[in-house]
Amino acid sequence: FSEISHSGPEIIEKIMEAGIVGMGGATFPSHVKLVPPRGMKAEILLINGVECEPFLTSDHRLMVEKMEEILVGTRLLMKALDVEKVFVGIERNKPDAIEAIRQSAARYKGIAVVPLKVKYPQGGEKQLIKAVTGREVPSGALPVSVGCLVCNVGTAFAVYEAVQKNKPLFERVVTITGKSLKNPCNVKVRIGTPVSELIAFAGGLPEDTGKIVCGGPMMGKSVATPDVPVTKGTSGILIIPEAEAARRPQLSCIRCSRCTNACPMGLEPTLLMTLSEKKLWERLEKEKITDCIECGSCSYSCPAGRHLLDHIRYGKMKVGQIIRARKN
Repeated sequence: FSEISHSGPEIIEKIMEAGIVGMGGATFPSHVKLVPPRGMKAEILLINGVECEPFLTSDHRLMVEKMEEILVGTRLLMKALDVEKVFVGIERNKPDAIEAIRQSAARYKGIAVVPLKVKYPQGGEKQLIKAVTGREVPSGALPVSVGCLVCNVGTAFAVYEAVQKNKPLFERVVTITGKSLKNPCNVKVRIGTPVSELIAFAGGLPEDTGKIVCGGPMMGKSVATPDVPVTKGTSGILIIPEAEAARRPQLSCIRCSRCTNACPMGLEPTLLMTLSEKKLWERLEKEKITDCIECGSCSYSCPAGRHLLDHIRYGKMKVGQIIRARKN
């Protein structure tokens, strides 16, 4: 780090002043993440370039066009955390990004590329840690408890701009896409830009539009109006046609266990949905609902069309409120 003039605390201070957050969608403040709880130390930094959500390509485009800047941001994060080992996880369906980072990372010590199997939801923190290092984060624990810390490639790029250019986080790359859209593209936009302007730039709202989703088809949330603004966590705008947006009629659970088999966190989604419907919050907490990463695999795999994720999200929110109230 001889060419990096800033100290670790100075880097974290600049990250805080620039308003850098997790760009993968969680938007957790990065300066808080970079200061682990007392007694814990990160040994490995993982840069998340997986982008496993269908349709979204903003991180992929960023890696192809701004790899040098991402690696400088990665080295700044290494110094802030005082770690010497970095793994950059990228799925194998992005060979151009893998090749770009291999060529650029060859000049830097301690940075290795890990091509990963194309599998959803590999971009989740705990799933990425397991795939790259083989370590499993215990239920309710932070990744740093197993010596790992995960940052998105967009976050690494934002750190580069904040520290090297004194640039606050006021813009990001957003994917605007959809099967009926005339000109699907990736654009760099200011935070606060109305979604309607991005849709207009991509050719306008198609006539057969059924839903406008902020995010990907699995974890994104539909919006009631295109006048909502782009936020720091808006990785994509997805226009879903009417024929694909309609929900299937909800039938009774047939106890097929597909949702349980699909859950990457080892939870029992059909049980969590039932408990949420019945407002049994204490039992939900015991069943570890807070471990849910809201990936939507359960709802997608359900042959009965059950609205599993909707109920689990609501139950998780209520349990979270109870846990916070207890701490206060």
